[in-house]
Amino acid sequence: MQQGKGADRLAPFFILTAGALWGTMGLFVRRLGSDGAGLSSVEIVQLRCIVAAVLLFVYLFTGKRSELRLRVRDLWCFLGTGLCSIVFFNICYFTTIQMASLSVAAVLLYTAPAFVIVLSALLFGEAITGRKLAALFLTFLGCVCVSGLLRGGGALTPAGFLVGLGAGVGYALYSIFSRYALERGYGSLTISFYTFLIAAAGTVPFVSPANIGRALMQEPSLAFFILLFGMITTVIPYLTYTRGLQGVENGQASIIASVEPVVATLLGILVFHESLHVDETVGIILILGAIAISSR
Repeated sequence: MQQGKGADRLAPFFILTAGALWGTMGLFVRRLGSDGAGLSSVEIVQLRCIVAAVLLFVYLFTGKRSELRLRVRDLWCFLGTGLCSIVFFNICYFTTIQMASLSVAAVLLYTAPAFVIVLSALLFGEAITGRKLAALFLTFLGCVCVSGLLRGGGALTPAGFLVGLGAGVGYALYSIFSRYALERGYGSLTISFYTFLIAAAGTVPFVSPANIGRALMQEPSLAFFILLFGMITTVIPYLTYTRGLQGVENGQASIIASVEPVVATLLGILVFHESLHVDETVGIILILGAIAISSR
């Protein structure tokens, strides 16, 4: 699975790039969501998956057709990344937002590194080291600070808590099932393509094609924006994240990718002129410290 020392040194950079690009998602979601084009959260997820699947298929079909090959006995790996991870975690995450505050939902989502570390230890024999635990603690504490949870808005029912943890589990499962696919010889392009093909199909029962069509009819230029959205927040980050897993343990990768809320917070300040609170500053420092520990 390893591809040499050079590849290993670049692996944290690939993971960091993925997390940073995921952090730009808010820029697109605000434009496509209820305050913009009027699309629902799941419809936005489906559009991401469709764009990613189409772009990856065109690229693979025209240049690397051999990477479209899929052994039926390995299909469960991609059902795992597509349905158990992408679809499941998004539905749980958006449900948690409706049952609790956005800050609570974000913190529960970022329990994912803990689940990755535990599952990777059980399934792949990855060691649970003191460094990992320290980085995990800093990551979670940093996400609590960045989310604004310490400033209030933290009401949560037991049902909301369980659904929120479900989002964390689903988020973690991408690393787990991707690792299985990598061990079976599939590359990051193949894994990403089948992940989003299956995820796009899995979101069909939860979307309204008429609503998506209405948005595109009212604003045809939205099609290019959606294409850009799929490329920047889906195709490139999932390719680089999956590629990074070839040289970084699952637990480390999950912690390094936690740069996502840091980028999202900084973009909110720079683009939407949101204020930066003391707790958010502390959270950014804690998360960057955790990433530094995990990248060593």
